[in-house]
Amino acid sequence: TGASVENVKLASKGETVVGEVMGDVAVAGYNGTSKFKGKKQKILSMAIMYPNLLQLVTLKKNPITSVEQIKGKTISSGSPGSGTNFMAEIVFKALGIPLDSYKDTRLSFTESSNALRDGTIELGTWSVGPGTSSIMDLATTHDIRIIPFTPEQAKKVLAANKTYSSVELAGGVYNGVDKPVPTIGVWNVLICQKSLDTDLVYKLVKALYEHNDYLCKIHPSAAYTTPENAVKYSPIPLHPGTIKYLKEKGIKVPARLIP
Repeated sequence: TGASVENVKLASKGETVVGEVMGDVAVAGYNGTSKFKGKKQKILSMAIMYPNLLQLVTLKKNPITSVEQIKGKTISSGSPGSGTNFMAEIVFKALGIPLDSYKDTRLSFTESSNALRDGTIELGTWSVGPGTSSIMDLATTHDIRIIPFTPEQAKKVLAANKTYSSVELAGGVYNGVDKPVPTIGVWNVLICQKSLDTDLVYKLVKALYEHNDYLCKIHPSAAYTTPENAVKYSPIPLHPGTIKYLKEKGIKVPARLIP
């Protein structure tokens, strides 16, 4: 699909059974704000998956060392309608960077990596789990820099969107990036249509949680996909099918997550 924004719309219409979206996009869809233009989407949360980290990547030979220096530069904020593009624009606005102060090519991850390699952009934006292949491939052939966020910058960004948190990209994830990089994180949410059958959702989340060991063998980020994290990090109310499963497991669901 076209990523988070489209996934919300598809789930709301019932054209997909489930969809994975970034938490900030889920909130905007549920409340009918931002790119959803006053139209509340008919979605609920099924599960919390894993955190994305905002990774602003440039080459070391480029002069960009802080986020504000993108002004006047050619960058990619992610493909149109993607969660990356959605998050990037919120972050830039929070830091007082007008969206018309830079040239935005809005490329996919692979296209951004290639454009950095070719020198046609000076910075690319990724909001993904750490260790994404397109950045790893770039770092094997070029010296890269991942732009850090200062505590003051992070404070402004977190004030602009409550689904965000201050996190660190661990050192050593990418070749040549040996020290931890302070950045911004957001959780991925598995969503579904609000009216989706309760028993179906119950069976889906039961299978998801009770086969987590299998998922972890496929990707280590699945370790974050737990029933406890569903109630701790879900940014919108949970589906009744999920609530049914959580209650069976003795997990208390806070009032804010009951639709």
